[in-house]
Amino acid sequence: MALNLEDKKAVVAEVSAKISAAQTIVLAEYRGITVGDLTKLRASACQQGVYLRVLKNTLARRAIENTQFADLADQMTGPLIYGISNDPVAAAKVLNDFSKGNDKLILKAGSYDGKTMDKASVQALATIPSRDELLAKLLGVMQSSVSGFARAIAALAEKKQAEVA
Repeated sequence: MALNLEDKKAVVAEVSAKISAAQTIVLAEYRGITVGDLTKLRASACQQGVYLRVLKNTLARRAIENTQFADLADQMTGPLIYGISNDPVAAAKVLNDFSKGNDKLILKAGSYDGKTMDKASVQALATIPSRDELLAKLLGVMQSSVSGFARAIAALAEKKQAEVA
């Protein structure tokens, strides 16, 4: 279905709004992917807070004009799905994980922190733990330290009581 000019402007405005808050964009070719698989990918992206959209490349180029992602315009060829996330790792992780189980989804490029990434760089970014994972690990370390300290104090108190008795 062809979009009229107003629809195109609305799409560009919507994508521009997502891009203005984004830290990462990942591009992947989706040639030959089934509707069911695409639905699974969208569900996974939604759970991770990733904005996932199939766009006309000309509209995507307009949306990234004058942003930190402008260098990606050269990579925007072919049937692409765009993963956009506020989390630096989420878009790369969602698309990379899905591409491991579906050979029809091929990572193409990405951009993080104003730098264009090739496929290998996107895959490397996907291996970094997300912010939430890092916070959970930090909390676990902090809790184990506090509980270990509490056990040591309790043992010391028992020892002092045993000496007094």
